[in-house]
Amino acid sequence: MTTTTAPTAERRTALPSATGRRAVRTFVVRVLFVVAMVLVGFFFALPLAWLVTQPFNSTPTMTVSWPDWTLGNFTVLAENPYALRSIGNSLVLGLGTVAVVVVLGSLAAYALSRVRIPGRDGLLYALLLLSSVVTGTAAMVPLFQLMVATGLVNTQTGVVLALSGGVLPTVIFILKDFMDSIPRSYEESARLYGARPGQILRHVVVPIARPGLAFVAVWALVQVWGNFLLPYILLRSPEAQPAAVIMYTFYTESGQADLSLISAFSLVFSVPVILMYFLVNRRYGFRFHGGIKS
Repeated sequence: MTTTTAPTAERRTALPSATGRRAVRTFVVRVLFVVAMVLVGFFFALPLAWLVTQPFNSTPTMTVSWPDWTLGNFTVLAENPYALRSIGNSLVLGLGTVAVVVVLGSLAAYALSRVRIPGRDGLLYALLLLSSVVTGTAAMVPLFQLMVATGLVNTQTGVVLALSGGVLPTVIFILKDFMDSIPRSYEESARLYGARPGQILRHVVVPIARPGLAFVAVWALVQVWGNFLLPYILLRSPEAQPAAVIMYTFYTESGQADLSLISAFSLVFSVPVILMYFLVNRRYGFRFHGGIKS
């Protein structure tokens, strides 16, 4: 009896010790993970803290500090002849691009979702890959030559078309998933009542896919809002340039950044996108499950 119970007693005393070490190790890993996340969040929060505080500081600096509260920076911003106008230009480019990609993207995604054509999936992935690779400086020379040939240089229409072409493949790729999730029985029921294809798309498909359309609208606006390269190359007139390009000119004669102007302009520049995000998030919540809400 003693020879059989002694090892059992030793195992019983060893098990709590192993369990305790495992619990301590798990606790330490969790603490380290939380500390790492706090540090990462802190570094990400620093630019936001600067954006919120320095526009109201009488002497803005590159560091985050408690501001000496004033609205003088916004007065300097209002006196600049191009600053507020450039915000309007950015709205024109952003909303124009959103309108183009939402309309064309929804039509193309619906057609690709409902019509079976050979190589459809390969075509979608090829468009998505090309839109990701052939972009930026790689496409500037042929794109500029195309704009010169069509007479669209120094026009906001040309910039809207160029920006739309860059984001449209991704929009089609995203919207196709929403269109695939719409039951075909809805469309068949509408056809039985005599609805035409345009009416089916307008009254059946679009209302169900509205969360997806809202998502791609916000995504496209964010992609266009801070775009610098295309407007900088295609727009030569300062009166037509958007905010992302005009901000590049906010320097003194000696080449130093005018922080009073840049800080206030940065806050105003970020407000429209933030407002659009909260409006869409309040309406749809960005909790999507394909085209149908669960």
